[in-house]
Amino acid sequence: MQDWPLRVMRLVDHAEREHADGEIVSAWPDGTITRTDWKTVTHDARRMAQALEAWGIRPGDRIATLAMNHSHHLVSWYGAIGMGGVLHTINPRLFEDQLDYIANHAEDRVLLYDHAFAPLVEKMKPKWTTIEHFVCFDPPDGWNGDIGFTDWLAPHDGDYEWVEGDERDPCGLCYTSGTTGNPKGVLYEHRSTMLHTLVEASPDVFNLSTHAVVVPIVPMFHANAWGIPWAAPMVGCKLVLSADYRPAQMCKLFHDEEVTHSAGVPTVWLGMIEHIERTGEDLGSLKYVTIGGSAAPRAMIQWFRDRGVQVGHAWGMTETSPIGSLGAPPRGWGEMSDEQQMDFIARQGRVPFGVEIRTVDDKGNILPRDGKSSGRLRVRGPWVIKRYFKADEDATEDGQWFDTGDVAAMHPDGTIQITDRSKDVIKSGGEWISSIDLENAAVGCPGVAEAAAIGVPHPKWDERPLLVCVKAEGSDVCAVKIREHLTAHVARWWLPDAIEFVDQLPHTATGKLSKKTLREQFRDYRFADAEAMVGRD
Repeated sequence: MQDWPLRVMRLVDHAEREHADGEIVSAWPDGTITRTDWKTVTHDARRMAQALEAWGIRPGDRIATLAMNHSHHLVSWYGAIGMGGVLHTINPRLFEDQLDYIANHAEDRVLLYDHAFAPLVEKMKPKWTTIEHFVCFDPPDGWNGDIGFTDWLAPHDGDYEWVEGDERDPCGLCYTSGTTGNPKGVLYEHRSTMLHTLVEASPDVFNLSTHAVVVPIVPMFHANAWGIPWAAPMVGCKLVLSADYRPAQMCKLFHDEEVTHSAGVPTVWLGMIEHIERTGEDLGSLKYVTIGGSAAPRAMIQWFRDRGVQVGHAWGMTETSPIGSLGAPPRGWGEMSDEQQMDFIARQGRVPFGVEIRTVDDKGNILPRDGKSSGRLRVRGPWVIKRYFKADEDATEDGQWFDTGDVAAMHPDGTIQITDRSKDVIKSGGEWISSIDLENAAVGCPGVAEAAAIGVPHPKWDERPLLVCVKAEGSDVCAVKIREHLTAHVARWWLPDAIEFVDQLPHTATGKLSKKTLREQFRDYRFADAEAMVGRD
């Protein structure tokens, strides 16, 4: 067979050649809409590669971005990687000390950024000691700061051939959110990204095709943007990118662009659902929704199903590129009852080819796929991390298994049910209480917009659950109503010993609930009658 290295720029070449007029739409922060196509984006990426080389940037150098979703950002992905560089997508929601650390740790040489982040960039410039060049993607009229993106590309004609090399060369770099210690860098290879892309577009994963209209409500700085910037050129679908995730803006895009596919974390969809319920708007042509990042509440899944939208419940992480599993309908779907279908979707799906998963106990013994035995979730595969960037040792164990930090149960049908992060499990009287299941049950109570459960020290039971809730706008829901609702959905001994209300819950830079922050906020909390509590049956 021909020697044809699996390098991701072949995906972009394919889009330029076979889907040249495929539309790419950008919704900018100021409300303007711009349109381009795969041919133009690819041409601009070649111009950017020339511009980088003119600055002395060489293969292997890291080129960073600090930006939301739009066509210029997409061009920067392809331009940076096309000249042999490593694209480093920086999360602007990280703390300043984290931003300081990751840019210097990566040794970035160039930074391209949105004007919205200009104040942050100016503040960080003295700390970013390795960055030599700055480019603003969208400078406003009269801007006298760093060179603008279009002006930077202007001198170059796009007559450029992509840098070739080994398929195991690095192409992307993304750092974890760093909930404990400094963020860790995950280095993606051309080969790993290409294999991930081939699987992602398949019917049982993201179900993408030329006919799809895709809007990722996933920032391009988060976990490889779930791979969509690579899957889109492979199938030549219409790609809709928005720098503004406000529900009103997204609903308008869904309608105006006839969006069929979307993806995002539960937090995003909670906001969308609240907006639609309040305004009476709808989802237009939307057919497929992928929900990942954290477990989706059962009530959220049902909400989409009631509107004819197929839900793919996914699990993954930065270290898995990020696809780990996805809940496509199994054989016999049509014969399953609605309740059985809901039970299936509420889990995090099955692994596609390329991923292997198992659960183990604290001694490393492999647990059965019985749907009951919960243990540490381990994963391996060609797009799963082996070693963090610049680390001295592998992050994997015997057999290249990577410990995800999640606690899960595997069912006989191969589906995965994430029950918690290992550090978030509530350990009560020698038994585990799933904070995720408790939270999702609480969100199913009318009037509860969001909920988080944490363990609070208890003199008899080690820990007991505290449920912290945010009320939906205009709701008068109370602790009694929530407890009554929970009684029908969780075991009696899982019921929280107290329910508190807050205006908002803390979230990480990637939109997940920050249990670490919440535990810190409630570190001095004590149950009023803890000493007198008795066991639960």
